[in-house]
Amino acid sequence: MSKAPQKVSPDLDTPTDLSSQAVNKVSEALNVLLADAFALYLKTKNFHWHISGRHFRDYHLLLDEQSDQIFATTDQLAERVRKIGGTTLKSIGQIAKLQTIKDNNEDYVPPREMLRELMQDNKHVAAAMRKAHDVCDEAGDVASASILENFIDETERRTWFLFEATRQEGANEA
Repeated sequence: MSKAPQKVSPDLDTPTDLSSQAVNKVSEALNVLLADAFALYLKTKNFHWHISGRHFRDYHLLLDEQSDQIFATTDQLAERVRKIGGTTLKSIGQIAKLQTIKDNNEDYVPPREMLRELMQDNKHVAAAMRKAHDVCDEAGDVASASILENFIDETERRTWFLFEATRQEGANEA
């Protein structure tokens, strides 16, 4: 999946003590996470806008809170890429090429299915963040790894909340 090193304009070539190979690997890993953050943000908002049913208010508020949290990661990821001298996403087209989260364009999705799908997507993101953390560790980029540690925790919290919201009534209760 590694590509040829991306040529950075001299005006954007931020000084760093990381090797150019490390900058490229970390930037590539973080840009995929960034594309997935935008895809997951939009999917979460889509479900927030189209949720229905007897738990409407609770789910509507939950998805709004989660979408805000996901969106808050985007600037930090993009700015981290720039801080180390890489370049980041520039368009919706680039997001579409890099994202690993599948879009959902269905006209109607039952609420429980929405939440289960988002739970799986968040699990996927947490796993991708762990892999990106390994890339950061190998590159000696402790700052990016540290940011990812916090994001992993937040993603696992979202997964947990979505899991609990989708459990069947009476399941696992004595």
